[in-house]
Amino acid sequence: MQVEFHHSIDELRQAEWDALVHDDNPFLKYAFHAALEHHDCVGRKFGWMPCHLVIRDDERMVGLSPLYIKTNSYGEFVFDHAWADAYQRSGKRYYPKMVSAIPYTPAYGERLLVAPDSDASQLRREMITATKQLAIESDFSSMHWLFTTREEGALLRSMGMMERLGVQFHWHNQAYEDFDHFLARLTAKRRKNIRQERRKVMGAGIRFRVLHGDEVSDSEWQLFAGFYTKTFEERYSLATLNTGFFREVGRCLGEQVILILAYDGAACIAGALLYRSPSVLYGRHWGALHHYDSLHFETCYYQGIEYAIKHGLQRFEPGAQGEHKIWRGFLPVQTRSYHWIGDPQFSLSIGDFLSRETPAIKDYEKSLLSSSPYRDKSSPE
Repeated sequence: MQVEFHHSIDELRQAEWDALVHDDNPFLKYAFHAALEHHDCVGRKFGWMPCHLVIRDDERMVGLSPLYIKTNSYGEFVFDHAWADAYQRSGKRYYPKMVSAIPYTPAYGERLLVAPDSDASQLRREMITATKQLAIESDFSSMHWLFTTREEGALLRSMGMMERLGVQFHWHNQAYEDFDHFLARLTAKRRKNIRQERRKVMGAGIRFRVLHGDEVSDSEWQLFAGFYTKTFEERYSLATLNTGFFREVGRCLGEQVILILAYDGAACIAGALLYRSPSVLYGRHWGALHHYDSLHFETCYYQGIEYAIKHGLQRFEPGAQGEHKIWRGFLPVQTRSYHWIGDPQFSLSIGDFLSRETPAIKDYEKSLLSSSPYRDKSSPE
């Protein structure tokens, strides 16, 4: 077994990378990470330096972990800013650190990819050990695996990594025939509210086009990039993606990229970018020229639910945070991340913090489920 770390994805072959992506997750595919690198969406400017871990068996790639050296915590969605502040106050250096994650993407998925005919448990153990060893040798403060699968999480926990829970809001397809079938599962109040929001958008004369990545023109990608940038500027945040990235990822991922454009007459006024696997729809970015009543809910949620029903997708993950999503059919689910902290004393302190945070997160999820908009209040998990 040979362990390698690669600071450019162009050093690797697309076919061997994608052969390890089991569920066709768009965010794990070579094209997504390549587009980020090719258009400077990651790198020193934004504090995401690629350091992808590869394990080879007689030259054949059998293990892969998307890995980054971070000089900040931006774009991770597992918020450790308080940890960094405490580190700094104690006179220690929290950055750089290492993460196995999808940049700017809080989507659940594998972080320790292995060949289907390999000893998965052993290979994953080797990747975890190799990553931790690199962090120690490079004097990095910590290593973090974000939004992992349950299976990977169990292994990481067994190897001494600390577990941190979070909550997202996902929609689950219960074999719905159409949008009205979905609405029929909701309480009368929530059903009425959703219909009112949709009528406001349609009553304003707004129409929608749903395009896949290889159907989007350069001018349409430029329009959407403008919407995306405007959203970040309004929130006093940093827009890290650009037209070149959107264009490349749309061309290379094709039908796995969905762009929903909203029009008022002939003018394109808003857009939402989503991705899909064979079973999951992922909502990622949105923007609009002006505020229109309920347009965000229609473009980002209801159009996505209709797409998921039409294409038989089983789950819709619209992104991080947002308790308002519950009233629109999205139920709380746990997310998991795992952490290794190099400093023994600080590791104990974070462990103590997590021992108090974890029950609070579980109580939070339970309380949110009591607000379910469904007539059947059972949890999707």
